[in-house]
Amino acid sequence: MSTPITLYGANLLKEELQRLKTKDRPAVINAISEARAQGDLSENAEYDAAKERQSFIEGRIADIEGKLGSSQIIDPKTLEADGRIVFASTVELEDLESGDIVTYQIVGIDEADLKENKVSITSPIARAMIGKYEGDVVAVEAPAGLREYEVLKVRYI
Repeated sequence: MSTPITLYGANLLKEELQRLKTKDRPAVINAISEARAQGDLSENAEYDAAKERQSFIEGRIADIEGKLGSSQIIDPKTLEADGRIVFASTVELEDLESGDIVTYQIVGIDEADLKENKVSITSPIARAMIGKYEGDVVAVEAPAGLREYEVLKVRYI
């Protein structure tokens, strides 16, 4: 089963993978080599720390390669959803109670970041928005109770 990810999110993962393989991995191999040169490995804290860091880096490389290998990369600019809210849509909402206007992009689990107004496809608000159109009302069960939002604008950017 493929996991959806935006083009932007996939590019971030590719950049991280490149950095891990070309900078972090060689640096930790060098650190292990230097620690080995210091002699007795049984009491060598630098060696232990470098090996632990190497394990983390290799695990992260495998994790990213797995995610990219099983991802369906979606470029929002190429979506043809006729104004319907779908994965990767950017949606402007008005809170019907407070009048506050918020904008969210629906993204993959690994891309979600509320500080950047990116909500996971698995979040309650994203699940409530999927399939709606401009002018529709979205009801979201939040910890503070039911919140209702009007969809003001749907964009694919």
